Amino acid sequence: MLGADMTQAFLVGCDFSSSPSKRKPIVVAIGASQAGRVQLKQLLRFDTLSGFADWLSQPQAWVGGFDLPFGLPRELVQHLGWPNDWLACMRHFCALSRPDIRQTFKAFCDARPVGGKFAHRATDGPAGSSPSMKWVNPPVAYMLHAGLPLLLDAGVNLPRLHVPCAEQDTVQRVALEAYPGLLARELIGNTSYKSDDKAKQTPERLIARKQLLQALELGQTRLHMRLKLTHAQHDTLVDDASGDSLDAVLCMVQAAWALARYEAGDAHYGLPACDPLEGWIVTA
Repeated sequence: MLGADMTQAFLVGCDFSSSPSKRKPIVVAIGASQAGRVQLKQLLRFDTLSGFADWLSQPQAWVGGFDLPFGLPRELVQHLGWPNDWLACMRHFCALSRPDIRQTFKAFCDARPVGGKFAHRATDGPAGSSPSMKWVNPPVAYMLHAGLPLLLDAGVNLPRLHVPCAEQDTVQRVALEAYPGLLARELIGNTSYKSDDKAKQTPERLIARKQLLQALELGQTRLHMRLKLTHAQHDTLVDDASGDSLDAVLCMVQAAWALARYEAGDAHYGLPACDPLEGWIVTA
């Protein structure tokens, strides 16, 4: 896809929820980048999957980082006898019900030894991410199940995995699997900065969000990206104790790095050669 004009593309960072609601919406950060400076423009919130799908389908060029897995472990897929082709595998998986997914994946785990219950993708190690087959804490398998069909239906480009047919790709939209925890750990270690549980929304986590934002604004990351915020935006990100808004911004910064790689001549937006069934997390 190198050669597509992305000069007018904006940045997207998405903190996804497989069951969005007014209390726990999908949060999308919109921004732009130039010469290593990443400017947050606005935060959008969607409390339904259909509303998010409508936004995805709008004819606007963007490069986005999405906090949901884009693939399953090859070991799991082969054990289950599912298609080894990525698109066929994803269509098969997304056609299942959530109870079917839970039952199938639980049976796989139950037959394996303690300490090795889950199968992992190759990207999980360097990214420090949860296995994409987990259905609880966090339910990333359900996030894949709910979110990936929306990206496919919108006709977006998934580098290293899927290029849509030409008639769908009238406007260049590029979706990358992102993981905010990877960037957050680089900046503040394993310090917790968020919780959906109000009882755990402590002053210590508030301080951690402030430290994380300060590090982002100073560009203290191997990505060489500096976040630019207004005072009001800074306060919004600090005050969201769930961390969803901040996670969306972290994904947006990862997308900014990917766009910079593309502009430097990398047609794959910084993604290394990887297993075409499993995919890869951007910046890992």
